[in-house]
Amino acid sequence: MINFNGTLQDNSSNLLSIDNRGYAYGDALFETIKVLNGKILFWEDHYFRLMASMRILRMEIPMNFTMEFLQDEIIKTLEANNETGNSVRVKLLVNRVVGGKYLPVSNNIDYIITTEVLPTDLYQITDSSYIIDLYKDFFIAPGLLSTLKTNNKITNVLGSIYAKENGFDNCLLLNTNKNIIEALNGNIFVVKDNVIKTPPLEDGCLKGIMRKQVIELLKANDEFEFVEDSVSPFELQKADELFITNVIVGILPITNYRKKEFSSEVSKSLLQKLNIKIRLT
Repeated sequence: MINFNGTLQDNSSNLLSIDNRGYAYGDALFETIKVLNGKILFWEDHYFRLMASMRILRMEIPMNFTMEFLQDEIIKTLEANNETGNSVRVKLLVNRVVGGKYLPVSNNIDYIITTEVLPTDLYQITDSSYIIDLYKDFFIAPGLLSTLKTNNKITNVLGSIYAKENGFDNCLLLNTNKNIIEALNGNIFVVKDNVIKTPPLEDGCLKGIMRKQVIELLKANDEFEFVEDSVSPFELQKADELFITNVIVGILPITNYRKKEFSSEVSKSLLQKLNIKIRLT
């Protein structure tokens, strides 16, 4: 079942018009959320990112779009699909209503909630290889819009195709200044000695929810110095460890970049702390 503006619909229902603005113009944004046994992880962070993104895109926020309302709508959708006892990926998509060309006739919105059961509960790290490279066919422009989780992800799509065609598990994206900003599906962290660095939002990386959780863990840990600063591709070969973060996989260590092999001790340590944090909240 799919939740369309609060009404549960069968998955096969024809919900979207050909004139849907998310389809026609990319005039939409979304949150990818992990729910564990009916508990929405990091819900407050997701909610406030969604509200901030809607304001930036000049969408009209409905009066009933409270944190409690949307939480209830997510749980209602999970219950309709008998998924409250599972680990679930929830996608909450918001688009401006049909009408207009580039200029919309209204800033009102529709929303859709979909769910997908995940194979694992708490975050885990496997010992399997994870090989990456740079994607250099197209670049991301630094700026506020690049930090939002919008439907304008054609660079990520093309990068994913490139990765598959060349036998990579993932690729790193660069901005127009040729600095690394993120992976195709998450934020990137670079470990060198006792310093852990991640690109700043000003460089154009996604304002990731898991990025925020990891930064909080690092700032509370005296073992490492945390830095937000631009990351040059040349730093990858010198790094001790690289890892990707997103709310679905948690922390994903990179094992190989070209001829360089990386360890995963920091990733595993942070993942343990992350799972403890989830259990305690």
